[in-house]
Amino acid sequence: MTRTLFIGLGRMGRPMSAHIAERFPTAVHDVFREAVDEVAAQTGAEPVYDLAEIEGIGTVILMLPTSAHVEEILLGAAGGDGDGLLARLDSGALVIDMGSSVPASTQKLAAAADERGIDYVDGPVSGGISKAATGELTMLVGGGDAAIERARPYLEAVGSTIVVVGGSGAGHAAKAINNLVSATNIAVASEAVLRAQAAGIAPERIIDVLNASTGMSQASRVKFVEHILPGGYASNFAYDLMLKDMGIAMQIEVPEAASELSRTAYRILSEGRESLGDHPDHTEIARVYEHLAGTPITQEDA
Repeated sequence: MTRTLFIGLGRMGRPMSAHIAERFPTAVHDVFREAVDEVAAQTGAEPVYDLAEIEGIGTVILMLPTSAHVEEILLGAAGGDGDGLLARLDSGALVIDMGSSVPASTQKLAAAADERGIDYVDGPVSGGISKAATGELTMLVGGGDAAIERARPYLEAVGSTIVVVGGSGAGHAAKAINNLVSATNIAVASEAVLRAQAAGIAPERIIDVLNASTGMSQASRVKFVEHILPGGYASNFAYDLMLKDMGIAMQIEVPEAASELSRTAYRILSEGRESLGDHPDHTEIARVYEHLAGTPITQEDA
């Protein structure tokens, strides 16, 4: 019987791999041996420490930090296809990249997989660790129709909403664009709070206004209420990962005149990164605006 190989056992990958292992014979791999041991013990999945020794793998699911990591796993450390995982998979295998990758890289890898008779699907996820734990992630999916249908049982194992957005790389483009909007919404809401304070309106009152009016967004309804105003900044999605996704979206070319709003938000948040400490949460976008204005906007700091 062919098995599923899940690679990448970070904060998102661990609960996702558990859902996969519940439904499919599964092996797990990560660069950190202790992570492999822990997940194998918790889920009953087979531990894999050396990818050069794999056999009988029909499906590979990747949950890795960047395209560089994905390319190294699939093509090999030198960027060729002689010693990477693609060269060791049989024709007819399926690869699903559920991380946040660069669309151009995804298209290159999908073409390399196709040359070997391997289906390739990009299915990045949205919803964070809480939705990963419950199996209710949203999957943004790109690839060929037949490949996506093959991938659907695996997508359904970790997600409750599957949105097919286009061909190869489209899922990764959609994820980056979504996070560009998400981050920009937090930035705009942070600026709104500062303007409201200048007008004598308390931060929590202007957030109430936004959430009762047409200015409401997920940033005002969830991020400010649960993480920013209380001062906890604990959404469990990293600032640096959000910034990475924004950068991917900014690589997608649009007419210059149409890109100033997002370009400005990306510049401010990139330059503002140095004002934050180690491993900031993405909701600390609000802290960047605090530093720029020299005015606290959280209940904790006020």
